Amino acid sequence: MDLMLKDKVAWVTGASGGIGRSIALHLAAEGALLAVHGNRSADTLRAWLAEQDFKDRAIAVEADVRDPNQLASCADAIVARFGRIDVCVANAGVWPQGDHALDEFTVSRLRDTIDVNLVGSLLTARVFMAALRAAGPRADGHGAALTFIGSTAGRFGERGHADYAASKAGLIGAMLSLKNEVVRIDPYARVNVVEPGWTVTHMAKPALDVEGAVEGATRTMALRQLGRAADIARTVTWLSSPYAASHVTGQVVTVAGGMEGRSLWSSAELERGSIMARLERD
Repeated sequence: MDLMLKDKVAWVTGASGGIGRSIALHLAAEGALLAVHGNRSADTLRAWLAEQDFKDRAIAVEADVRDPNQLASCADAIVARFGRIDVCVANAGVWPQGDHALDEFTVSRLRDTIDVNLVGSLLTARVFMAALRAAGPRADGHGAALTFIGSTAGRFGERGHADYAASKAGLIGAMLSLKNEVVRIDPYARVNVVEPGWTVTHMAKPALDVEGAVEGATRTMALRQLGRAADIARTVTWLSSPYAASHVTGQVVTVAGGMEGRSLWSSAELERGSIMARLERD
C-alpha cells in the first residue's frame, strides 16, 4: 500500500534512540523528508544520520523541548530546508528512574517530568501549528498529521510514577482539544495519540532488568510479550498517512498487547499480606 508519505516533511522529536529512532526510520522508508530532533544526544543523532542512505533527504535539529524559542528555531530550520512541515510526532519524553510515592520524590522531579512530557509536547504542537498556519494547507488536499506519544501509564496509572502517568494522561486532553483547532488551519489535518505499553527501549531497560519485571509487566496482557519500538513506529507511520488514516482523528491508539491494567500485588505480597490473613480468618 502506498501511504502517500513520499516527499511529505516529517518532524520527529526525541529521535536519538528507541521509539523515536524507529519512527524516523519507518517514515524515511516511506519516502518522507525527515527532520530528526535531539537534545542531550544531538551529536550522536547527527553521527547516526550521517551514516544513513537517506541523509541527503534529512536534517538533524537540536532543542530542549521545554524552551519555546529553541523549538521555534527547529521549525525555522526545517521550513528553510524543506519549505513546510506536514507531519509532527511529539515523542520526546522522560521516565524518571526510581519508584517513589508522590510525597517521597522531589518537587523538581515532578516539575521536570511534566515540563518535558506534557508542556514540551504542547510547545512542539504549538510550533508545528504555527508553521502549518504560515504555510497553509497542501494544494493536493493531503492533510497534516500530529501524533503525540502517550503511555498506558496515562490510562491505568503507574505506582511510583504519578508524575509520568499524569504527564501522559494530559496528552489525551490536549489531543481532544487540538483536533478541533488544527482543522481551522488545515481542514484535513488530524491529531491522535499512540499509547505504548511496556516496550523494549533503552529508557525502559533498567526497569525491565529487575528480576520478575517482565513477568509482572506481561501478566495482564492477552499477548504475553513486550512491545518493540517497531510496533509503535508502524502505528505512528500509519496514522501519519494522509491516505491510510485520512479519516482518523481524535483517537487514542493503544499498542500494548491487549493490556487491561497492572497487577497491584505480587504473589509474595499476597501470601504475607493482610488480605490473605483476613481470608484465612473468615
